[in-house]
Parts: sequence; structure tokens; C-alpha cells
Amino acid sequence: MPKLLCVYCSSSRELAPKYHDEARAVGRSMVEHGWGLVYGGGSIGLMGTVARSVKAAGGTVVGVIPDFMVERELEFREADELLTVKTMAERKQAMIARADAFLALPGGIGTLEEISEVLALRVLAQIHQPAVFYNQAGFYDELFRFFDRMTRERFRSTGIDGLYSVANSIDEIWPFLDKSAGYETAWQANA
Repeated sequence: MPKLLCVYCSSSRELAPKYHDEARAVGRSMVEHGWGLVYGGGSIGLMGTVARSVKAAGGTVVGVIPDFMVERELEFREADELLTVKTMAERKQAMIARADAFLALPGGIGTLEEISEVLALRVLAQIHQPAVFYNQAGFYDELFRFFDRMTRERFRSTGIDGLYSVANSIDEIWPFLDKSAGYETAWQANA
């Protein structure tokens, strides 16, 4: 099994083509850099675009999807492995357990909630895998300003500035993820 990159991103069906173009390029680049995909198991939005791109490039796709989404036929059936869980919380736990690193592409509330949990776990030293935001066309600029305000107003410690990395291009993603070399996830240790 290759290293697995947990990708969080939008499931919206109404996004501009530029987001799908970049998601396809991320998927291809993942495979070129030796990464497989673990993600929310969906077939729509950027989630589906990344999964199809990884699969088309010959990469491994592991999906984790709640059964209510399977009932709505939203799963990516071409996944190499598709884990069905009961709840969204179980989905997040399974994805985190399998991930060697995390990447947030542009997304909505779900994406923000998922990557926020990863950052919280990193703060608490419960996980150590790298986390990267792909800041396509400045998508996350306002969020980073909010993080800065948290620090200025002491809601967030200044000692955790290395909590995440920001990539402004696809090529900038991979050096940050190389930090995970040699890291063994809890799932791998127990396999």
C-alpha cells in the first residue's frame, strides 16, 4: 500500500471549472509523487474529481463513506477500497487513522470542520502527520487572517505556528508532505 494522502475538499456540484481543473492536476501529481488517496468516498464535486484523477493515473483510492451516502448512491464505486461506516464522526476517525498526511483543497463547512479537527489533534500531539492547505488563488487567505487574529488575541498559542503549511501552487505541496517520510500511522502499526 502506498503512502496515503487524506484529501479534504468540496462535494459541491456547482463549482467553477477552475477548481475541478486544479483537483485533477492534484490527483495526477499525487500519483507522480508516490501518494495514494484516502478521502470521504464520494463521487461528486472535487471529491469525485480527485478520486477519478488518482485512479486514472494508476494510483490507489481508499474511500470512507457513511452508509446514508451509499444509500443515496454517492459513493465512488471504482475505489480500490471502500469502507462504509455509520456516522460522519466514524468517517473522520477512519480517514485520520489511515492518513500519512493531510491536504485541504478549497471546500466548504465540511472541509473546514475536517481540517480543523486535524489541526486540533496536532495541537494536542495526538497525531503528527503534516497538514497542508492548498491555497488555490488565495482561497484560504481570510482563514489565515482569522488564525492570525486568534494568535494576536491569545486564543491560539504563538508556539504552534508550525501547525500547518500553506502551498500556493501544486508543486509547493510535496516538499511539505515529505516531512511524513518514515512516519507510521496507528493503522499501519496495528495492521
